Amino acid sequence: MERVNYTVLTEFILTGVPHPPRLRTFLFVFFLLIYILTQLGNALILITVCADTQLHARPMYIFLGALSVIDMGISTIIVPRLMMNFTPGIKPIPFGGCVAQLYFYHFLGSSQCFLYTTMAYDRYLAICQPLRYPVLMSAKLSTLLVAGAWVAGSIHGAIQAILTFRLPYCGPNQVDYFFCDIPAVLKLACADTTVNELVTFVDIGVVVASCFSLILLSYIYIIRAILRIRTADGRRRAFSTCGAHVTIVTVYYVPCAFIYLRPDSHSILDGAAALFPTAITPFLNPLIYTLRNQEVKMALRRMVGSQSTKSEV
Repeated sequence: MERVNYTVLTEFILTGVPHPPRLRTFLFVFFLLIYILTQLGNALILITVCADTQLHARPMYIFLGALSVIDMGISTIIVPRLMMNFTPGIKPIPFGGCVAQLYFYHFLGSSQCFLYTTMAYDRYLAICQPLRYPVLMSAKLSTLLVAGAWVAGSIHGAIQAILTFRLPYCGPNQVDYFFCDIPAVLKLACADTTVNELVTFVDIGVVVASCFSLILLSYIYIIRAILRIRTADGRRRAFSTCGAHVTIVTVYYVPCAFIYLRPDSHSILDGAAALFPTAITPFLNPLIYTLRNQEVKMALRRMVGSQSTKSEV
């Protein structure tokens, strides 16, 4: 039997986002601002939820604090590496760094997916079962649901990373993407990737489809309950409590479905779509949840007011 010798790769080169060279400085500054504002905005929400006694024990804001941690993590994993592609020279990523980036992206991304589902269930209980809500959704239960989302996400990320990097990679080492993700990395494997592509499609498809179906089902019941409210003001307030969640879910799920549920596609639009869950959504989350949430804005005012009072004393 003929023996094939493989030269094991020790690093990958990420090609980044296609861009005109004259826009390199602008794009670097743009994504730097996106990253800074993402970290500051999500950190502000996290501090506000933890510091305000009226928020930190309520399930909705426990979920919101966990979402801020995930957004900060995803942004940190992806955006700084993306920015390096807008600087001169070739900056390879070590093989181990590529494994870690793929694992943590899918770990945090799937945890976010599960968290969005629990947030939809929380809104369903708050609107459709308002009298039983304090019993059905306690702070302890919401903390356990967040922990469950993290555990499930870590298992999902580990499965995807193990399946992807169990294959031999012997060259070339140029990843036609701006971060180490499954479809782009599998193109470089020196083996048949049919099983990997099938498992990725089924695994991610099941997670995305099941989570999205549960969210959709929750909102069908929510809309039915809201339409039974007799006053226009009552309907408006009920819709406003769900508006931010619906907006973020749409921005998150549509690009993910576009990227992962088309296994045979190698469109250049995949890179543009991937910017939404990796850079844009983490940036938008704090803006949407603070601008549309009166309780968060009031908590921010209380926190700023207390700091001003302390400084005057």
